[in-house]
Amino acid sequence: MESTSEASSTQHSVTTDAEAGVSGVSPSNATPLLSLRGVSKQFGAVQALRSVDLDIPNGQVTALIGDNGAGKSTLIKTISGIWAPSEGHLFWKGEEVHVHSPRDAARLGIATVYQDLALCDNLDIVQNLYLGREETDRGLLNEIKMELTTIQTLKDLSVSTVRSVRQLVGSLSGGQRQAVAVARAVMRDSQLVIMDEPTAALGVSQTAQVLGLIRTLAARGIAVLVISHNLIDVFSVADRVAVMYLGNLVSSGPAANYDTASAVELITTGETSRTATSVTSTQ
Repeated sequence: MESTSEASSTQHSVTTDAEAGVSGVSPSNATPLLSLRGVSKQFGAVQALRSVDLDIPNGQVTALIGDNGAGKSTLIKTISGIWAPSEGHLFWKGEEVHVHSPRDAARLGIATVYQDLALCDNLDIVQNLYLGREETDRGLLNEIKMELTTIQTLKDLSVSTVRSVRQLVGSLSGGQRQAVAVARAVMRDSQLVIMDEPTAALGVSQTAQVLGLIRTLAARGIAVLVISHNLIDVFSVADRVAVMYLGNLVSSGPAANYDTASAVELITTGETSRTATSVTSTQ
């Protein structure tokens, strides 16, 4: 587990969720939406995750950062039900749950937006949002209801750059495509939205659009777990930061406890001397 040193009066401390007991939220809202305790994942001789303890609170943005191979993708796939943990427990609103498939995760209210977005370029926005769950009326597609709901959902998410909800998704920009993928998750009553590198390969204006979308989700009380290599983006939207290193969660806590230098040290070495707390890898 992590080791810590005493924080001085003039420096921030970096604590883990397990050490804090809760995710940095007030006692009145102490139960996290999702908690991971002792979660490990092994693929043959490869130990991809090592006894990860992590809390994800309601209505906050948690940034999961780490170098390539640190275990970020394995962790989100474990939460999403793609892979079952080799060891450990998942708790949803304080109750232990067993997520054996993406369908199980969706039933809980967990939606994952991967880098490829899983959108159909040859379908319009409405068709993508309702694909596989179309609204019908007397055996016929209720196009009006689906279109109006799509318009309202995009409006609620402050998405204003889409010319028409009948645009083919293949004609949209990267930021607009992210918005459609997130809108699909919101329409399915998701309470936790996981976003894998949402601003990768986006321009400045499109990145700003996606970051605004993330803030809107949190403002609506939806928990967001963002995986990103871009620390500028991370510190512009994150309420909390969790750092992975070689399969270990080496540090987690409020984003205010970190800066770019300390985050880079944690990502590259698994510990940092730039804060009052030195964090070591779980062995």
